[in-house]
This record gives sequence, structure tokens and C-alpha cells, in this order.
Amino acid sequence: MSDISLPIYSVLPALQKALDTHRTVILQAPPGAGKSTVLPLELLKEPWLEGQKIWMLQPRRLAARNVAARMADLLGEPVGQTVGYQVRFERRVGPATRIEVLTEGILTRRLQQDPSLEGVGLILFDEFHERSLQADLGLVLCREVQQALRPDLRLLLMSATLDAEGLGTFLQAPVLTAEGRQYPVEIRYLPKDPEGPLPGVVAGAVSRALAEHAGDVLVFLPGVGEIARVERLLTERHPEIKITPLYGDLPLAAQQAAILPDPARRKVVLATSIAETSLTIEGIRVVVDSGYSRLPRFEARSGLTRLVTARVTRDAAQQRAGRAGRLGPGVCYRLWSPATDAQLLPQRRPEILEADLASLVLELARWGVQDPSALDWVTPPPAGALRQARDLLEALGALEGPTLTERGKALLEWPTHPRLAHLLLEGLALGQGALAADLAALLEERDPLPRETGADLGLRIEALRHWRQTRQALHGAETGVLSRVERLSQEWRKRLGVTADNRPPDPHMVGLLVAQAYPDRLAHLREGDRLRYRLSGGRGVRLGEDDPLAGTPWLAVAHLDAGQEEGRIFLAAPVEPEHLAPRARPVEHIAWDARNGVLLAQRELRIGEVVLAKEPLARLEPARRREVLCRAVRSEGLGLLPWTEALRQWQARVLSLRSWRPQEGWPDVSDAHLLETLEDWLAPWLDGVSRREDFGRLELQSLLGGLLPWPLPARLEALAPTRLEVPSGSKIKLTYSPDGSPPVLAVKLQELFGLADTPTVNEGRTPVLLHLLSPAGRPIQVTQDLKSFWNNTYPEVRKELRGRYSKHPWPEDPWNAEPTRKTKPR
Repeated sequence: MSDISLPIYSVLPALQKALDTHRTVILQAPPGAGKSTVLPLELLKEPWLEGQKIWMLQPRRLAARNVAARMADLLGEPVGQTVGYQVRFERRVGPATRIEVLTEGILTRRLQQDPSLEGVGLILFDEFHERSLQADLGLVLCREVQQALRPDLRLLLMSATLDAEGLGTFLQAPVLTAEGRQYPVEIRYLPKDPEGPLPGVVAGAVSRALAEHAGDVLVFLPGVGEIARVERLLTERHPEIKITPLYGDLPLAAQQAAILPDPARRKVVLATSIAETSLTIEGIRVVVDSGYSRLPRFEARSGLTRLVTARVTRDAAQQRAGRAGRLGPGVCYRLWSPATDAQLLPQRRPEILEADLASLVLELARWGVQDPSALDWVTPPPAGALRQARDLLEALGALEGPTLTERGKALLEWPTHPRLAHLLLEGLALGQGALAADLAALLEERDPLPRETGADLGLRIEALRHWRQTRQALHGAETGVLSRVERLSQEWRKRLGVTADNRPPDPHMVGLLVAQAYPDRLAHLREGDRLRYRLSGGRGVRLGEDDPLAGTPWLAVAHLDAGQEEGRIFLAAPVEPEHLAPRARPVEHIAWDARNGVLLAQRELRIGEVVLAKEPLARLEPARRREVLCRAVRSEGLGLLPWTEALRQWQARVLSLRSWRPQEGWPDVSDAHLLETLEDWLAPWLDGVSRREDFGRLELQSLLGGLLPWPLPARLEALAPTRLEVPSGSKIKLTYSPDGSPPVLAVKLQELFGLADTPTVNEGRTPVLLHLLSPAGRPIQVTQDLKSFWNNTYPEVRKELRGRYSKHPWPEDPWNAEPTRKTKPR
């Protein structure tokens, strides 16, 4: 019988009215309000639900089972009558079932099978604040069903902590709030953030909590590894206390031991973030929060997912603390400082921004969506992650462009990641179904062997098969993990129709199967190294020191951490190059090797960026040669060509005239334009170029000269001569600038005696810039007004320099002196 004092009853009439008039409604209610267990039972009585079902989505299997069990208990029935559930590999539903509690991925599968959702009147998205990838996908598909097929379908989004107003605006849905029945919880912080290994810090805090407070203790830890280490420490220190772990992959009996109270002794529950919501754990009065959670984070740049241990977000910390206030006043020990608390992020980023999207893209392809970004997402998926997902699915043969293939349809029948579904199907085709089942189960579960064992997947297969036969650990394996792996392997063997194989595995067959699932992670040993590899995607990775696989020429890598520079290989197997050949594709590799200054032209057998074999191309098409060499010139710059000072001056003269006389059609011969138009003026002359030295043999003067149409070559010499004759009879070189500024005439002062007007070019329109030099060739004056220099500046120059350069003429009257480039006669 339900408790009518539960907060959900205060909002129930308004919620019933909202669902009667709206198709999408948002409910915000704190833990313990009854939204997950009481509300669905109450809504069954609504007239618009007559003869129809409620589907309730839960983000985790453990929560789905327990929520269903609690509702069935309230009705006084076993699970499978009015209330049932379905999670992966497990279904308890009967003909009379009207409420089905599902994990979110089950909803997507059912939508694909029956898009109209016949017989379903309401879908509840519980704990929507977690913004899991499957919940976001389920919501966007359900809204499409509402709009196209089922305008009567109701959606109810529920959460304890949610940006309800923002979501309500986006969905155009009313928002209702139920006030919680929460006792006060005292929050205790550490004066400063702790140092040292986390398990020891947490175990110390639990011991303190047990001494200072009555009641059971709930401890939040980031992952299963930390739970195991804290369990060992507490079992030694407190043999009188019952220590129970709680995480999603525990057997049902162990989960129930954690959730239900123990009347005989106190209990400490060591949980992952699974205990933040949905689950009611009896007897908890104290929470110890490590302040961390473990999250998968996908990197589109590398195409890899890595697990990161991250600070808990503010909303999650509030949920955790609230667990201490369900039964009465409680206390929460937060193992961080107030300063750190002030810097916590308000909420976790939606998983769609940080996840591998291969499964999502595959599901949408079956739904008929070619452009996922066109859907009405609460949070749109990143373009880079979508591109990576499509690339992977094409490599697995699941997509051809945007089109779903028969292999893609087959992969969707398996409730696992497309990589592992492909591995299972390929294993069956190769007559290695039992090995594929073991391998897929190992890759989906936590690594059963210690990190120091190395990366060899063959050792994991050995340990699993040894445990299956003897129930004894090999290679230091964790038997709890092996037990979970074996349960999963049994499911895959049942689906594949094969029996267990306990023979020692062929390591290269293990590698071949891994290569089927991870074609983008084939790794080739770098030359001269034992630990460093190059992935087929081009990224660098490495094995740990003393890894048994060190020096293996080729590896198929399953698990690795993306890392900042080089990734770290965690799970891999050796693979034979001949096994890889069917996956390789022949590529004509034509490229400029800038380091060695040669044109490479070879046929390569490649997997991604890794080359299995190569041979020189017998013949290279001229067009391809020109294309690659033009690209090389653009990359290295025009300095690759045999420029001379005279050619650079030719370029500057043409550009100066282009600036001075824009109406005459002088061509743009700037570096930028020359690089832009290489195909027009340079490419036809590159057929004999194979090495850097060959560029030096090109007749660049002739090639550039061809850019000047008739009669501009003759006009160039007349308008922008390379030299000017000065009064001494010398022909002095002019220096032009490509920006069209006046050309420079650097000439000794004595050679200009008697010249009144500044020399000009460009038919007298452009005075040159005179750099008047001393007899030693050093600049004395820069001017475009020679007359002014003689009249005003020369007397001072004469006074200063005649003593220093006494052998040279310094007449008082430069107007009537004889110009000379010589010294005074003796």
C-alpha cells in the first residue's frame, strides 16, 4: 500500500490535468517523492490510458529491476503481473502487464520494431537529468512518433535535478514541481583537499563516520576498482560491520544484500554513482562522498573513448547527500574542501557531447535518418563525433555512404556496440564462435587481470577458460570479474549456437578477431623501437615497459587510452600481416617527400595510414606528377625554384609598373598570385622533375617572361630600366620594390656633380629615390630633391667629409664641377 503522505500526491491532481491536456509534461521531484514507484501506479487509472500500457525508462539495469520490484510489492503482486521489466538478456513480463520498466536502449529497439508503439499510451523518462545518450535518442524518436504517427502518445520527463524551465521552453511543455520530504542533512567538509591514494582516504572517513554516528553508511566511489580496495581495508578494520558493494554488474543476490537492511548488524554500502537516484537503500543515515565519478569521454580527434575520473558535479553531490536524509536527520562527509566545493560544475554535460556515436548513427540509419543534425535534439550531437561514427560504420561494412547495408541491419540485432556485434558475426563465419563470445565478453567487461600483467588479450582468454574449468584464478585474475565475463559469454554462445571451448587460444586468431572489430586500431611497430607503434589511423601509441607483447611487429589493439600525445595500449593481440591483407586496399601513393626532396610514386597496400607492402609505380601520369609538384611548391614556397636577384628585380619592376600604370594591363606577378596560378605557368614544365635539384634546372626566366604579353617586354625596358646613366658616365643599377615605391639609385655623390634635377623612370613620372654615398660607399643622404641637397645640405657634408676623404674631390661649387667616379689626380 502506498504512503499518501508522499510528496508526489500533492502534485498528482495538477499532473493528471496537465497530461489530460498536453502531450509532453515535465515533472521535477526530489528523491523519495514517489515519482518512480507511486506515480506510475496512480496514472494507470487515467481514462486516456484505458487498455494501454506505460513504459518507464531507467538509465540502469539495477534501478529498472528494483523500481519494478517496488511497484509490484505495493500492489502485493510478484513482478511480471501488472508490473514487469526488461533489461538486456532479462525479461519478466506477462500477458496482464501494464507497466514495463525498461532500460533506455530497449526503448530504441522497440521503436525500430514498431514505430507506432501500438498499445502504449505513456512513456516515462525517469532521471532525465542524467542526459544519457540513449535517453536523448529515445526522446527525439518518440517526438517524431508523436508528430507523425501517434499524436495521442504522452511523454512525461521526470527528474530530481533538472533545468526544467529551459527544457519546458524547448519542448513547449508545462513544468510541475513536487516538494520533497527530506530531513535536514549536515554537510561536513575537509579543511583542505586530501592527499594520498583515494581508497585510504575514504576508508579513514568511513571509520570516523562509524565511530561518530549510528545507522548504516553509504559510500560513493568512482568505480569498481576503488570499491574492491576500500572493501579490503574496511573488512580488516571493522570485521563486525557488514561491507557490501553495489554496482550495476553485480549478481542480483549481491545487489539485494546491499539494498535491503540487515537486522543483525550495521552495514556499509560501497557504491558507484548508480546509488545517486532511483534506488532506495534502507537504513542509510550517513553518506561518505569521495567526490569523484568515472565517465567515458569520446575524443573525435582520435576516434577513441577514454575513461576519466572526474570531480562530481554540484547536482550529483546534492543527490548523494540527500541519501542521508530519507529516514531522519543525517550527515554527509564530503571529502573535499569548501574552496573546491565552490568550484564544482553545476551539472554534468549531456553524454551526447562526450560519447562514441556509432550506435546512435546506426540506429538512425535504420530509422531512415541520413542527417542526424537535422533532428530536433535537446542537445545536438557534435559534427566531429558523427563523422567518426560514420567512418567506423563504413569500415565495418554497416553503411555505404548514408545507406544501411545488410551487415548494418544484422549488427542492430545484437544488443551491444557495433564493433563487438561485428566481431561476433565474423567469429561465427570463421568457425571461431566460442572464441568470439569469450573475446566480446572480455572486451565489454572490466579487465580481470592486474595492469602489470601487460596488454595481451590471450592471457585474458586463458584466465577465463582456466576459471571456467577449475574455478581457480590464473595470472592474478579477479574471480568476480571473470564470473561476470562468463555470464556474458554464455549469452553470446547461446545466441551464436556454439558451446564453450576451453583449449588454449591461438593468439593470432585472437588478433584477427580484434582486427575485425577495431579496423582503425591496427598498430605497426615503429622502426628501431620495441614499445612504440603507429595506428592505422596515424596516431602514435605505446605499450608499457616490460609488456609481453613488446617487439611484436603487428598488433590489433582493442582498448587504449587516447592520452595527450601518445596513447597507451591496454588490451591487444598479435596479428599476422597476411591475415590483414583482405582488409588492406591498394593505394597509389604519389607525394612530395619534403625531408628528402624527392617525388615518391609507389603502389602501397594499406590499412588506414599503415603500409603493409609497397613497390615503385611503373608509370606516373603527367597530370598526377604536376598536381603533386605544384602542391609541393605551394607548401615549400617559391624558394624551391631557381630565383636570382635579377629575376626578383624583374618581378619588382613589373609589379611597380602594374601599380604606376594600372590602365595598361601589366600582369600580377606577385608571389601570392604566382603560387595561385602554378598550374597555368609552371605545371606544363614539370614533367622532368623528380627531385629538388630538378627544380633548379628550370628556365625560370623564360617561364616568367612568358607572362608578359607583347608589347610589354619592350615597354618594360623603356619604362623601368635596370640601370640609369649618371653624369659621370656610369650606368648605375636601380633597385625596385614590388610595392611600387620609388626605385632606389645608390650612387656616389661625386658622380652627380652638375646635375640639378633628380633622375626619373616611368617616362619622367616617377623620381628615383637617391641614396647619395660617400667615397667609401656609405649613405650620406636619402633624397628625391637633388637641387635642394646641393643648395642646402652639401656644404655641411663637404665640411664633415673632405678631411676624411681627402683624395676625392669636394668642390665648393658642385654645380660647375666635373662629375667623376675617380679620385683627384696627383
